Amino acid sequence: MLLSFESVRKSYGSIRALDGLSFGVARDEIVAVLGPNGAGKTTALDIALGLRRPDAGTVRLFGRDPRSVAARRRLGATPQESGFPDVLRVGEVVEFAAAHFGRSPAQIAEVLTAFGMDELAQRRAGTLSGGQSRRLALALAFAGNPDLAVLDEPTTGLDVESRRRLWDVVRRASEGRAILFSTHNLEEAEAMASRVVVIDRGRVLFDGGARELRERFGVRRISYVGEPLERRTLGFAATAVYAGDRTVVATNDTDAYVRALVTSGTPFSELEIAPASLEEAFLSITGVSK
Repeated sequence: MLLSFESVRKSYGSIRALDGLSFGVARDEIVAVLGPNGAGKTTALDIALGLRRPDAGTVRLFGRDPRSVAARRRLGATPQESGFPDVLRVGEVVEFAAAHFGRSPAQIAEVLTAFGMDELAQRRAGTLSGGQSRRLALALAFAGNPDLAVLDEPTTGLDVESRRRLWDVVRRASEGRAILFSTHNLEEAEAMASRVVVIDRGRVLFDGGARELRERFGVRRISYVGEPLERRTLGFAATAVYAGDRTVVATNDTDAYVRALVTSGTPFSELEIAPASLEEAFLSITGVSK
């Protein structure tokens, strides 16, 4: 395990940010940390980076204390917000970061190319667009060829096109290493992560694949042309919306609803069953209202 949290607790005065947090990150994993505001995501990442100390519990980064210089040399990071000196060129910024890891000019050029910054190497950092600045921040996380990259809200503030472009870049850069990232973007977690860790009030509520999260905690939707069944006759939870001639039903037991629909003799056609979205599962497990 490259990074592990075991029963970690952290408080700020009377506010408990982490309350027995336990999970780990292994090589070749891309792990997304999801949770509502105040769930403890940033505190967990700060502790992993050695920027904060836990009040209790154990955190190990490559088997060492995260504040260890030897451990942090194998680590790369992109904070939620970053800024660069306006007068420095893009290539100079990456060279400065890579120099701390003894990277050669050829290796620096590879990083610039991997993140689409090679053509911008001579541009002043102050002239970059938001998407370009975010790509530069991500390039710095990988400048030292880390075994683990920790990314805090890596695509925050970007438009849809820029965000999707960065997803592709990060996926390509993940080969042979591990990535841990926090996000509020559920589509981002589903697009990038091999594992999803949902935390709330400093505790892990779920740790598994995005598909498993949808199946365990999300509802499914049934759509068909025809009238809805009366709720009192079902014997299980189902919410139906009837619009025009079509009924859309949200339920955890689609099989039971279809059986009830058939046995009731209610005329129907164009039956469709769709899986829950990751957002629906997330709202279900955390109890957050839309």
